[in-house]
Amino acid sequence: MKKLVLTGAAGRLGSHLREPLSKLADTLVSSDLVDDIGTLYAGEQYVKADLSQLDQITALLEGADMVVHFGAIGDEAPFDAILQANIIGAYNVWEAARQNGLRRVVYASSIHAVGMHKKTDFIGIDAPHKPDTFYGLAKCFAEDLGSLYWDKFQLESVNMRILSCAQVTNARALGTWLSYDDLIQLVERAIDTPVTGFSVVYGVSNNDRAPVDNSKASHLGYRPKDNAEQFATQILAEAPEADLNDPAMLHHGGPFAAVKPGDSGLATMNIIDDTKRT
Repeated sequence: MKKLVLTGAAGRLGSHLREPLSKLADTLVSSDLVDDIGTLYAGEQYVKADLSQLDQITALLEGADMVVHFGAIGDEAPFDAILQANIIGAYNVWEAARQNGLRRVVYASSIHAVGMHKKTDFIGIDAPHKPDTFYGLAKCFAEDLGSLYWDKFQLESVNMRILSCAQVTNARALGTWLSYDDLIQLVERAIDTPVTGFSVVYGVSNNDRAPVDNSKASHLGYRPKDNAEQFATQILAEAPEADLNDPAMLHHGGPFAAVKPGDSGLATMNIIDDTKRT
């Protein structure tokens, strides 16, 4: 590719994608709201841009082949905040991609688009939307936006429903973990698969306890390598007894299924900040 764009490049997941994505195109344009993201990789440029401003995103995507869209508020938040960054922001990315003639949007969707399904249901990529928060609702919107833009404009998209891309610190993550190496593989397959149309795939590693079914996304060639079972003995020895009246224990969305709309879902999740620094 000539030009690849990464939004959300200053975020934790984006920071781990910058280096491998810089090797897939002549130019990687990384973007976020911060003034500086540190030392750039070979072939990488940085452009500050606001997802809520269509003119800025249209300029950002000019001349690009594809966009990897990870920019958003990464937690539950009040609706007005989600509306600007995650809903209007998603529309602006797809519309700017259409106007600039991009081939594909690779989108960081989330398990929270289907987070109110019961954890004991082994859901596939065709599970109906069942959001657990305003954050999850925005993911539903963006996935449907991708479907619309494929049907109307033949703009492809791969919508990656990421489960838990963070260090394993709790029992839920034994099933939901997505390692950074598998994240990179997933994004690379979303980019290099010759034809994707509108595709949905779960972002999860090869965990023995994985609660979702990716069999209908096999055309993407995503074959995760890592398995959270290596952490099971220690995690389960330290885990409290499950409260079967707690929605976080019963639904795919975990803590997001238990919070009030607008309240943080990450607050109780003990996410370790291992953002890659350059």
